[in-house]
Amino acid sequence: MKRQLPTIMILLTIIGPLARLSYGAEALQKLRVGVPSLALSYMPLYVAQDKGFLKRAGLEAEFIQMNTSIQPQALINGNINFLPGLSAGIPAAVAGMPLVVVMNFYGFTPWTLVTQKDINKPQDILGKKIAVSGLRTTPHQLMSAWFKKYELNEKDVTYILTGGTGGSFATLATEQVAGAVLVSPYDDKAVSRGFKKFQMIGDLLDIPTAGLVTTRAEITNNRDRVQKTIAAVFDAIAWIRANRPDTSTMLAEKFKITAAEAAGAYDTLLGMLNKDGRLPLKVVHGYLDSLRRERPIPADVDPQKFLDFSMLPAAK
Repeated sequence: MKRQLPTIMILLTIIGPLARLSYGAEALQKLRVGVPSLALSYMPLYVAQDKGFLKRAGLEAEFIQMNTSIQPQALINGNINFLPGLSAGIPAAVAGMPLVVVMNFYGFTPWTLVTQKDINKPQDILGKKIAVSGLRTTPHQLMSAWFKKYELNEKDVTYILTGGTGGSFATLATEQVAGAVLVSPYDDKAVSRGFKKFQMIGDLLDIPTAGLVTTRAEITNNRDRVQKTIAAVFDAIAWIRANRPDTSTMLAEKFKITAAEAAGAYDTLLGMLNKDGRLPLKVVHGYLDSLRRERPIPADVDPQKFLDFSMLPAAK
């Protein structure tokens, strides 16, 4: 028996660490997030992934590219656990889908109408093509408000649906359209290619931009995963605020922009971020009023039914 002891000790020495590694791998919860395209508004998610905040929270995250229009159903079907577009999640919730906003990233988003240089006045847009992410997305709704502001017929333009801000930039860059609704860093990137910022239109409507939307079932059955995701994104936002040089470098690499463009994008991002992760009811009511212009929505819709900020750090 004494001769077997060294063999047993060696096996224990080998198996022990392997067992701990196996346990650590199994402890990571799978997390799937649907994103339509690369966009500055999703930067807190990128940082949470690339800087390890999600993994340290016990989550193994996967970002799945999918068109904004199919994300709510993908969420219901369990193909993804979160979608980041509040302007996709809230209308779906109002329409009856059991979706809930659990975090809001921004106070506002400076969406800009970027055009070819020969567009000098609003009327020059008529008869042209405009790139937007999709119908009923934030860029589309802002353009509708812009046409109303200048008393122009929206039907006199053709919308090209690109699936995301990155697609809208690419469509403009290849001169397939006369203009596109973009946000940093794509607006500055377009300017460097000879286009111009025609007008900032993000202030025309109260439209929630990005955050975390999940299902009621996810909150009930996997509340810990929701809490871990929120906590990781909060850590990512704190990192962004505290690390200007590193964030700018990350922006330059991820969006393939110059250092100067990245510095401008960082300033834009910093100005967009809100402080507590909540979505003000005033903004929600304003957004619902905007939606009522294009679809029937009961006047007594209660936003509290699709908002749940009880898992935010400040709420604990």
